[in-house]
Amino acid sequence: MPVDQDNTVPARSVSQLAEVLAKGCKPRDLWRIGTEHEKFGFVRPEAVSGDAAPQAGRAAYSSPPYTPAGIEDMLTGVQASEPDNWKPVLDAGKIIGLTGQNAARGSAISLEPAGQFELSGAPLETLHQTAQELSEHYETVRPLARRLGLGFSPLGFHPTASRTDLPWMPKSRYNIMKNYMPKVGTMGLDMMQRTCTVQVNLDFGSEQDMVRKMQVAMALQPVATALFANSPFVEGKATKFLSNRARAWTDTDNARAGMPACVFSDNFSFESYVEWALDVPMYFIMRDGKMRDVSGRSFRAWMNGDRQEGLEDVTPTLSDFEDHLTTAFPDVRLKQFLEMRGADAGSQEMMLAQSALWVGLLYDDAALESAYELVKMRPWEDYVKMRALVPAQALDTPWGEGTVRDLAAQMIAIAMDGLQARGNVDEESGVDEWVYLSPLTSLVAGAPTQAERWLERYYGAWMGDVSRIFLESEI
Repeated sequence: MPVDQDNTVPARSVSQLAEVLAKGCKPRDLWRIGTEHEKFGFVRPEAVSGDAAPQAGRAAYSSPPYTPAGIEDMLTGVQASEPDNWKPVLDAGKIIGLTGQNAARGSAISLEPAGQFELSGAPLETLHQTAQELSEHYETVRPLARRLGLGFSPLGFHPTASRTDLPWMPKSRYNIMKNYMPKVGTMGLDMMQRTCTVQVNLDFGSEQDMVRKMQVAMALQPVATALFANSPFVEGKATKFLSNRARAWTDTDNARAGMPACVFSDNFSFESYVEWALDVPMYFIMRDGKMRDVSGRSFRAWMNGDRQEGLEDVTPTLSDFEDHLTTAFPDVRLKQFLEMRGADAGSQEMMLAQSALWVGLLYDDAALESAYELVKMRPWEDYVKMRALVPAQALDTPWGEGTVRDLAAQMIAIAMDGLQARGNVDEESGVDEWVYLSPLTSLVAGAPTQAERWLERYYGAWMGDVSRIFLESEI
């Protein structure tokens, strides 16, 4: 959650705000890997029968509320299990997250709007550490969830619930977004309540390095959407989409989402991104420890001194701009690092593969240059068109004389080279980082996506009962 920081430096110019982003430039030996992943909670069927059952009276596979015996208890349980490692984050007196301390420093646990449980991983040096972090998180969450009669499943879109079936978490930011979203798109509330993603956050060394990574990652993000498609169901029925999460993003709020054209400009820079971000409508500011609703206002106009309702008595600061950056949702988000935002949440192996893909493409110079040459073969408009098609067709989306599967194969080959060049071998197992790409090599060889596997189950063993997905995908 954004905080009311001590930083009171006034925000006065585009170049000054670009310097905020430029502070993210790091030497290569400080580049890190941060993986974030979300999962839906559900009530386990054995926990609903009998007065003493932890979820008595609730429907099997329904979403747990904040309280009682719900998400609040999950947060307090994690904190109590490792009190030296987790500090609670409060919003109006309610716990809405945890920040890592000591051994967990740099990580955080947070809540998405309907209680999707998210680990924002610490910045780590290798994918082996990422794998260990994910396993340890699951080992912490599972026993706590079981005691509460809950389970957690990482899927891209909630497979059974309608929006009215789902709770809202007590976060001030979400109240503002909930009221604003229906004004700017048809699926913003679906995005908030019914989607889960996995993303990897990566560093850059200079402005030039940022530009190259941003352009490669933005163009190829729709390919990641295709590879990691894992959400074919809506409200208990199969749909014509393999990623309903990605579909939701096509009409959430296009003023702040998608693939901004400025990224593909020959003159793209930190200042270019600031110029774009200044025209993303605002959500909130923090003052006196409270979140003030200024949804729809213009940060640019505020910075220029124009009078706007709710902002008359305050001057924009650098902290306000940093908070504002968190409310922009492009497919690759630039802060003081880059966030890859194109993938559905999925199996543990696939979520590790997502991090491995982008590390392999972006963290080795030769691989990055090869990926850039690959991207340059087509105009950026073609990648924008691909983005609109992959929610339905995934890897079978037409691309040139073939399909997106062919492009994905080229990406994975480059990523494989990039990971091999890093040469990070786990000392205990002797495993190299490139092994985490294995699920993706199977996909480009013709294996079905996660979504297509679920559809096989739906039309086969499940006999149309989508609720079976919860236990089969449970962490």
